[in-house]
Amino acid sequence: MPATALSLRRDPRILKLPPYVSFLFILVGVVSLLILPLDSYSRRTYISENALLPGQVHTYFGGSDQNVFRAYKHEVNSVGDKSNVVINDKLQSILTGIGLKVGRQNFTYTSSGDTYAGENLYAILQAPRGDATEAIVLIAAYKNAQGDLNRNGVPLALTLARYFRRWSLWSKDIIFLFPPDSLAGPQAWVDAYHDAHDGRHVSSLPLKSGALQGAIAVDYAQEDRFESVHIIYDGVNGQLPNLDLINSVNSVAGGQMGMGVALHEMWNHDDRYEDRLRTMLRGMMKQGLGISTGPHSSFMAYHVDAVTLQPFGNGWQDEMAMGRVVEGTFRSLNNLLEHLHQSFFFYLLMQRERFVSIGTYLPGAMLLAANFTIMAIAFWIKSGQPEEETTKKAVKKDEDAPAPTVERDIFLPLALVVACHALGIVPLYLFNHLPASLLTPAFILFAALNSALPHVLSSLLTARSATVQQYQLTKSFSLLLLGMFLSSLATLNFSVAFLVGLVASPLTFMQPPASPAAATASPLRRWLLTLALNLMAPTAVLAACSAGWGLGVGEVLRRAAFGWDVWGMYTPVVVWCVWWPAWLVASVLVLGRPAARKAKAA
Repeated sequence: MPATALSLRRDPRILKLPPYVSFLFILVGVVSLLILPLDSYSRRTYISENALLPGQVHTYFGGSDQNVFRAYKHEVNSVGDKSNVVINDKLQSILTGIGLKVGRQNFTYTSSGDTYAGENLYAILQAPRGDATEAIVLIAAYKNAQGDLNRNGVPLALTLARYFRRWSLWSKDIIFLFPPDSLAGPQAWVDAYHDAHDGRHVSSLPLKSGALQGAIAVDYAQEDRFESVHIIYDGVNGQLPNLDLINSVNSVAGGQMGMGVALHEMWNHDDRYEDRLRTMLRGMMKQGLGISTGPHSSFMAYHVDAVTLQPFGNGWQDEMAMGRVVEGTFRSLNNLLEHLHQSFFFYLLMQRERFVSIGTYLPGAMLLAANFTIMAIAFWIKSGQPEEETTKKAVKKDEDAPAPTVERDIFLPLALVVACHALGIVPLYLFNHLPASLLTPAFILFAALNSALPHVLSSLLTARSATVQQYQLTKSFSLLLLGMFLSSLATLNFSVAFLVGLVASPLTFMQPPASPAAATASPLRRWLLTLALNLMAPTAVLAACSAGWGLGVGEVLRRAAFGWDVWGMYTPVVVWCVWWPAWLVASVLVLGRPAARKAKAA
């Protein structure tokens, strides 16, 4: 038996298996994602925190409050086209008239040569039954994430502030936040609330309450009556709120109020496999991009569970119904004895009552990452083998002797891999610091240089007489780093790890020439592989995605720079410092012209 195992280990056919194993891992990883919408692999949602009791209380918002809403809407519309300061003066007069303490905060951000400045206004309703140690936030941005005026959201928040002021049941303070926009203002406010702001650009808050337990944002821009509620819950860098919060809103809106509930802009969801899969993939795309999807997104980084509620459709529900949804959700959060923690923080929703937890979907990304590691190990083993003739002589001489190995020259491969990853800092810095007007020309220039750079690096390796072993070690180190990065990233943001692993998976099979003769035997193969790699380059994928989204490349880069500067979004780091270096190394190796190996047997 030992002799059989030893002979099997020496069998050269063993090293032909890793590409097939890698392909199997990729295939199983993709299939494991596609079967998630099936009932056998997903679960129904449920409330883990029993203290929430969503939908168990009677909501009283309505009646005469509708007249108050109309009055506040008239007041807000009277300053609709005024400056941020004038609007805040009007809102402050209303809030102080209600009897709330009001604070204001200035902020100024600079990104891609543009300045984003404004003034946040907020008011604090002190809980009659609390001690100012905990608080809930109601957000009504003056403009939503699409830049539309929140015509009904702001008056509704003012009406709710007046309504909540009359009740003595609150055990937590309620903060009413009115930022001028949905992207920069909430980030400045929540940073300052947790003393994590840059005092040069963001002012400190004059008033504070206790630890934030949750936040609800109202995005109510449409004028007509609505039919259903769209729950937006994705945070920056793919962070998610506790699933109990989404389930609570769903229970209040869908159960108690009888409204429809939609996720990820799936306005018509028939609970079929196709609809579930489309909902899940849309959620993965948003999480993978890591962008802010609403005012709630900025709160995730501070472990504050938050969602945005957005009415849509044409129905018979009015602003009072929306107010009762907010009231019911706040009544549930008011019941909390501790921060939400029992339910899931990592999940994929495919329908308002269907989800998959991390233990079910994580293996898909891990399999994609493992395929890189398998090939990295295979190339490491190959790099330690002597020439084929030497191996045959050694085996014939003594079949029981250990397999001969050669010394590995790792300096040049390590230097090349490190240099390629260091080069990733160049596009990362440029695209995050250039003015918006230069982003498109800079991208075109970089794409052209990106096509030429592998040829330059390959020529340098040829000039240094790089051997087959050094090409193999370079491939091994590059794939090893890629697999390590993606497997680690999958535990933080499954979606970005899976998407990058999927688009980078062809790099596994882009092998360097097996011998000096093979490099010159088929030049057509080398150029075809180079063309294929250029079509799979991060620059080509970015251009294709921009066209698919109906945006220019410059606009996409501007938004990415804004996310980097304001939200701390790390997606550009993954693209330019993880994915792009792996692509660059693969392109260099495909073009390689290795010299004959000169290594002494060890």
